Amino acid sequence: MYRSHTCGNLTAADINKTVTLSGWVQKARDKGFIIWVDLRDRYGITQLIFDTERTSTEVIELAKTLGREFVIQVTGTVIERESKNPNIPTGDIEVLATDLKILNGSKLPPFTIEDETDGGEDIRMKYRYLDIRRNPVKNSLIFRSKVANEVRNYLTEQEFIEVETPYLIKSTPEGARDFVVPSRMNEGQFYALPQSPQTFKQLLMVGGMDKYFQIVKCFRDEDLRADRQPEFTQIDCEMAFVEQEDILNVFEGLTKHLLKKLHHFEIKSFPRMTFDHAMKTYGNDKPDIRFGMEFGELNAIAQHKEFKVFNTAELVVGIAVPGGASYTRKEIDKLIDWVKRPQVGALGMVYVKCNEDGSYKSSVDKFYDQEDLAKWAEATGAKAGDLICVLSGNTNKVRAQLSALRMELAERLGLRKPNEFAPLWVIDFPLLELDEETGHYHAMHHPFTSPKSGQLELLNTDPGAVKANAYDLVLNGNEIGGGSIRIHDKETQAIMFKHLGFTPEEAEAQFGFLMDAFQYGAPPHGGLAFGLDRLVAILGGQETIRDFIAFPKNNSGRDVMIDAPAALDNEQLSELSIALNIQEQD
Repeated sequence: MYRSHTCGNLTAADINKTVTLSGWVQKARDKGFIIWVDLRDRYGITQLIFDTERTSTEVIELAKTLGREFVIQVTGTVIERESKNPNIPTGDIEVLATDLKILNGSKLPPFTIEDETDGGEDIRMKYRYLDIRRNPVKNSLIFRSKVANEVRNYLTEQEFIEVETPYLIKSTPEGARDFVVPSRMNEGQFYALPQSPQTFKQLLMVGGMDKYFQIVKCFRDEDLRADRQPEFTQIDCEMAFVEQEDILNVFEGLTKHLLKKLHHFEIKSFPRMTFDHAMKTYGNDKPDIRFGMEFGELNAIAQHKEFKVFNTAELVVGIAVPGGASYTRKEIDKLIDWVKRPQVGALGMVYVKCNEDGSYKSSVDKFYDQEDLAKWAEATGAKAGDLICVLSGNTNKVRAQLSALRMELAERLGLRKPNEFAPLWVIDFPLLELDEETGHYHAMHHPFTSPKSGQLELLNTDPGAVKANAYDLVLNGNEIGGGSIRIHDKETQAIMFKHLGFTPEEAEAQFGFLMDAFQYGAPPHGGLAFGLDRLVAILGGQETIRDFIAFPKNNSGRDVMIDAPAALDNEQLSELSIALNIQEQD
């Protein structure tokens, strides 16, 4: 055996035991007559002591050669530690070494393997196997495992069956670019990696597997950001003979189970909010409801007052910032600069200070009197001591801009507390979205989403007004899951394809297999998919997902550790019947 115990489980109860430990050298301190070594493994740190009076000269000399990250095996006796360390579980003891073996040496690591490291993100991604030794990353991966296990436990108790679906599938339009894989045996043809197992889980419902789940890799070739990777993991679920309410209850239960098991956090019920209300009140369809600052629309009370900026705007809307009246003019100017950044895109910002004496001071005092500004305060819920921030312009754009400002202010004010959890359901999404550039509609979720009962005919007269049997689960301002009741008959699915611009021939070529399956007794069905990476990060108190993924890609979709993607040699390309047409750049 390389070890009788781990480096995290020895206590005072083990004093006088002979033990063998193995692990990595965290650090060594040589005082001449005595050497202390902190030995680390996944479970913790144990201090070793090499004492010239009690340890052989041969072992002492070998201990003097130890460097950071050396892999060693040590045998010794557990003794009471003179200077105890209350910050670690093994802080009451140390191991007096009697034997030492160097199992493997180590070069000096390119960054310190400490909780607070001196390594930047790029260098840590290049040496990710070293980064994983650090507690923040190690604990994130362990936490991810716990979440996945709890998901499986809950769904298994609910009689869900875990079924694997293929990775090499057919390319179908689902909203993002597919990753494609050439087929050597079928010259000139390609597989696609699944953006989701959408059609397969529907086929499983046709097959009678009425409760399916899978923790599955999905792939989308799209631009990246902190919470997005080209390959990501879904908790993918589907149920037959259900309505929307059935699905919401099951996955509300899963979320409650996770919060209780992982954080001892209990929630009785989840609020439900329509898509239209979320957009009007928070400016986005995944609102963070841990704090207020709800939108107050001001068109009726701010327009027609000779202020042309507001008079020509489609929407004038504001929020009340708690305690913001104390902001200096310099601080407010910085806020104005923040909303004018290209990432936000506002042209400017109007503000009103709600003074403690009940008066108002505004950047537009020239156009509005105290009575006008009092109405603004009422509409935004502003109180004495608050600051009202007002934006105006195109409705969709200004809502997005004010939503971004709301989140930024909440971050600065410490209102987005990671140990608080505020889930909600957003429901009644539009079935279709209008592409303003092309003038064509596309599915807001995917082509298999069912319209609300009785609204199918509206597709012919007012497609933008049709609501979907779709729902998103939001947690702390992040969409952690989404799904819908599916179309389960061929005729309705054909109508949907038609309104999405598919010809009958195109629909048959892309989805003929699914349409055929619907003719053999497809049951009513629906489902939901959680984004596991994002769910784990939020439950772990963060909003970026990289530290919860063992080997993530960077913002260019590259794995800098193994240097992928990489070019293929000519022999491989020839086997796949692929000729490259790459334009050289100057």
